[in-house]
Amino acid sequence: MEPQNHQIPPTQNPPPPPSFSAKVAEQVKSNLVFKSKWAELNGAMGDLGTYIPIVVALTLSRDLNLGTTLIFTGVYNIITGAIYGVPMPVQPMKAIAATALANPDFGVPEIMASGILTGGTMVVLGVTGLMQLVYKLIPLCVVRGIQLAQGLSFALTAVKYIKKVQNLPKSKALGERHWLGLDGLVLAIVCLGFIVLVNGAGEEGQDGHTDHVGPRGDEEERPSRKARWRKKITSLPSAFLIFLLGVILAFVRKPKIVHEITFGPSSMEVVRISRHAWKEGFVKGAIPQLPLSILNSVIAVCKLSSDLFPERDFSATSVSVTVGLMNVVGPWFGAMPSCHGAGGLAGQYKFGGRSGACVALLGAAKLVLGLVLGTSLVTILNQFPVGVLGVLLLFAGIELAMCARDMNTKEESFVMLISTAVSLVGSSAALGFAVGMVVYLLLWLRKLGTDKPDSVMCMDA
Repeated sequence: MEPQNHQIPPTQNPPPPPSFSAKVAEQVKSNLVFKSKWAELNGAMGDLGTYIPIVVALTLSRDLNLGTTLIFTGVYNIITGAIYGVPMPVQPMKAIAATALANPDFGVPEIMASGILTGGTMVVLGVTGLMQLVYKLIPLCVVRGIQLAQGLSFALTAVKYIKKVQNLPKSKALGERHWLGLDGLVLAIVCLGFIVLVNGAGEEGQDGHTDHVGPRGDEEERPSRKARWRKKITSLPSAFLIFLLGVILAFVRKPKIVHEITFGPSSMEVVRISRHAWKEGFVKGAIPQLPLSILNSVIAVCKLSSDLFPERDFSATSVSVTVGLMNVVGPWFGAMPSCHGAGGLAGQYKFGGRSGACVALLGAAKLVLGLVLGTSLVTILNQFPVGVLGVLLLFAGIELAMCARDMNTKEESFVMLISTAVSLVGSSAALGFAVGMVVYLLLWLRKLGTDKPDSVMCMDA
């Protein structure tokens, strides 16, 4: 007699844990999800006020390969958006750009040498943990001073763009801007007013309204109708519309630029860097750039990210390494040295950027333009109304400067303003940082042995 087979119900084994690659893929997918399509598109325009003037000036005056720069910075945008999940900007290194524009002998080889040396140093500071140590030791009030100085510097430059006619390749003002015209004061003022009407003073101003519900039906209907109109207005992609207007006006100002456009990517070749270029790049480019990269591209960006996105935690190590890696590859092929920047992050946040999709979208646009138009794109950007660029830059600067409003004591504000004043007058973030640290330490020593609370300590804020 054959034994009966009793059917045993299968045990439900738990699903295997996802692999590391699956976790990474899921995180990247989450980081690139649009919070709001129009807002993210609008936020992508928030950093163009600093990006366009620098790359146009260097392309026209120092023969920078704009096509290669667009391709590499576009890739950087996509990668950083996927890694961080916030609108982490990719900007040209400003100290190196300033040196190149001020010194005719500082050409493409010297620019690229500066970027490679700065990038290599940032990688070393990141992987050794020194950058994280610096991040923990620098008081918040000193960082706020540097942010305030950078924001005000952007805002002052923006006002100059709006008020005076600019020669971007030579970074010089050519006289007072006319009121009328396709790049006149009236156009800039209208654009400024439009952005204020749509965006207000920021997110708090837009979200802080509550509708009054009255006892009668008609009183309830009026606020709801107003609320609907307000929602429609505030949902407009103001920065994108302003930028699109600037592109249209560029073609209207010089219709012949259509014939100057050539299709296809710029030729890409390895830059030959001589021993002299390495030396000049290190002394005149890397040394001035390193303090700015450490303070504004890493320390200030990490502090600002924690303010704007408290649910995300970025280490100074990772940000330092990404800044470094961007510059140990691209400059060898002629791409402008790049970094992150607190001003760009503030500008993109101001106009609605809330996820990595914001900068990934911008990166995809750069990549397409670099591959399709190459360096000939500069013929269009050179006709872009500078006053309109000034308006975009103004809001980016103001948003960055407003980060300084969280100083709660007089001592913190004192240190912050000292750092800001020295940074602005000396045109050096490193000098402002050094003086701010000295003042902070002096105030700390003054508190020793007293019964007063240590109100000046602002490291952990």
